[in-house]
Amino acid sequence: MAGPERRVSGKPARLDTPNAAPETSTRAKGASAVSDSESSSGAGAAAARLLDKVQTAAGRLVQSRAIAQQAQVREALTRTELTLALNQALIGRAEARARLRVVAFDAYRASRRPGRLRRRGKLSRNFEQLLARLGAPGKALVIARAGVWRGTGRLLFDLRHMAAYARRGAHPQVPPPALFDQAWYLETYPDVVAAGASPLAHYLLEGGDDDRSPHPLFDVAHYRRENGADLTATGVTPLEHFVRRGAALGRNPHPLFDIAYYIAQSPDLQPGEDPLSHYLRIGWTRELAPHPLIDPAWYRQRAPRAARHLPPLLHYVEAGWRQGLSPHPLFDPRWYLEQNPDIAQAGDEPLSHFLLHGAAEGRSPSPWFDLRHYLAVRGDALAPGSNPLIDYLQGGAWAVAEPRPGFPTAAYLAATPELVRDGITPLEHWARRQAG
Repeated sequence: MAGPERRVSGKPARLDTPNAAPETSTRAKGASAVSDSESSSGAGAAAARLLDKVQTAAGRLVQSRAIAQQAQVREALTRTELTLALNQALIGRAEARARLRVVAFDAYRASRRPGRLRRRGKLSRNFEQLLARLGAPGKALVIARAGVWRGTGRLLFDLRHMAAYARRGAHPQVPPPALFDQAWYLETYPDVVAAGASPLAHYLLEGGDDDRSPHPLFDVAHYRRENGADLTATGVTPLEHFVRRGAALGRNPHPLFDIAYYIAQSPDLQPGEDPLSHYLRIGWTRELAPHPLIDPAWYRQRAPRAARHLPPLLHYVEAGWRQGLSPHPLFDPRWYLEQNPDIAQAGDEPLSHFLLHGAAEGRSPSPWFDLRHYLAVRGDALAPGSNPLIDYLQGGAWAVAEPRPGFPTAAYLAATPELVRDGITPLEHWARRQAG
């Protein structure tokens, strides 16, 4: 007999029971690992893309730098080419100006007819002394014979004026119409004042033979050196020679008055008027320069206010050089005398000394211009007898690479192109800056 059937009783396992936990954790870990893998793969791709962008940007930066460098090189080359072209243009301008000076001077001499010189020998001088004993009328005849009086051309009218002048005697405030500074003559030669003599008549009768100067801008010693043969042959005074003949031939009355240079500035000379008289009458008020080393505007800026009513050259010669006033940016009289105590001891006016002797002796005109260095770099291109500083100012500035050690012309020109507009040389521009 079969026993009663045994029933297997049991309940289905629940998912949230402890026995189900291991399987669930394993599946979660697997899913997390897959997620981490995918995230890591995405980050790597992003990093790769970023690296590509950085490399691309770096490449472009290198290219940009190369392009910029090439542009800078091209700019530098262009600037160098422009500077060289400008330098050549300045050389051409200097040459053109030199030709114009020659043409102007030739035209001036062609328009003037040098007068004939009389023979003033012993007999003529004795006759003049006899005329002087006749008083004012006789002295008027002495003045008329010399031909230095700028008259009207009416003989009797002019003779009356000459006689009236002679009667005034040694009066400093009654100057004659001649290239004769009466007040200066009386101050310089006090024996004329003591004698009560008419100053111009005294000069024509005695002073000229004694090598006395008729004017501070008429250097008798210089004029005799340049015209010694004529003066010896004729016996006339230097002033008479200049008025009658020397001015028409372009003979300079003073080392600091260059007739050829002055004429090139187109002064409106009156008929029969010499260039020096024109300068003293009106030329200086128009800023005309009497010499390449006399810069009127520069000098006027440094002269005392009381001197501004005088011609710059006249003030410089009479007083300015003793006060250390510079007539030109590249000439310093005080420095020149300090560097050359022998000149200072002799009491020589420095600029005239430099022109007549100093340059030939290798003396520099200022701390801004090294004369010996310039002679070396200019070489054979410097014309014989030329003053090195004047040569530099009139064209040499553009023909030498370094007019002063360590001072390259092209580089300075590139840095300061305004000097071309101002019409000055690099060393002048530099000296002006240093002077403030």
